Order: sequence, then C-alpha cells, then structure tokens
Amino acid sequence: MQDQENQEVSQPIDGEGEANQVAGTPALNELEQQLSATEAKLAEMHDAFMRAKAEGENIRRRAQEDVSKAHKFAVESFAEAMLPVRDSLEMALKVEAPSIESLKEGVEMTLKQMTSAFEKNRLVEVMPAQGDKLDPMKHQAVAVVPADQEANTVVNVLQKGYMIADRLLRPAIVTAAQAK
Repeated sequence: MQDQENQEVSQPIDGEGEANQVAGTPALNELEQQLSATEAKLAEMHDAFMRAKAEGENIRRRAQEDVSKAHKFAVESFAEAMLPVRDSLEMALKVEAPSIESLKEGVEMTLKQMTSAFEKNRLVEVMPAQGDKLDPMKHQAVAVVPADQEANTVVNVLQKGYMIADRLLRPAIVTAAQAK
C-alpha cells in the first residue's frame, strides 16, 4: 500500500504535466528569440568594428602618402622662387661685352630676386650686431678676442647664419669678447 501511495505522489495529477510542457515551450521560444537577436546584434557590431578598422587603416595609409608627398615636394616652392635667379644669372653670362656697371647692376637685381625667394620661403638671416649677447642657439663663436665690451658678446661677424621658420639652418660664425 505504501508503494501505491508513492506512485500516486510521483504521478502527476491529470493535466498538470501537460501544463508544465506547454508553459516550458514559450519560455524556450523566448530564449531562442533572445539568442538570435543577440547573435544578430553581435554580427552587426562585428561588421561595424571591421568597417571602423578598415577605415582606420585607410586613414593611416593616406596620412603616410601625404607625408611622403610632403617630403618629396617640400622644396617645390623654394625651387620655383629660385628659377628667376637662375634665369638672371644665365642671361648675365650671355651678354657679349658686359661693362662693370652692367654686371654690378645685374648682380644687385639677382640678389634682390634671391632675397625675395628667401623671404617667401621663410629663410631668415641671422646677423647679430656688434655687442649683442652671444646666443649659442644661433651663433658659433670660433674665437675669443680681447675687446672693450662685455664678455661673451659678439665682436665681429665672419659669416651670416640662416634660419628656416624657427629652425636654425646655419649658425652665424662670430668672434666673441673675452672676459676681462
């Protein structure tokens, strides 16, 4: 009899088993829908990631090409500005019987063209005046000489220096005053 009672307890009551089966099916369908929605969103995110990665690579490649072109053609504007200087020098050499005055005038005009080309391309002279404080970032002292001025100041300029924009191209070669 006890076995019979156990069987009755373990046996579902009429209709209860069917209710559990029916109730489990919608939950399973809902989970499957959530899974497929999540998989679709994952695929969409992966696609967006791959597109962003490709776009990043394209930007990097274009930037490298731009830098390469900038290096390759950096002197283009300076070369264009220097062409009239070359033309003037070639014309001066073609003159059959130049006079000293015409040569001097031609050299002065050519120097003006060159100065204009330098200015257009931000090439600036470094020409310290006598008595200016020695600046090791712009001046190169090749000798220290006794002078009647403050120590470490420019006494004489032996050669001009040049800067491009804010970068030193060549320092001015100077002699500096010796400490007393």
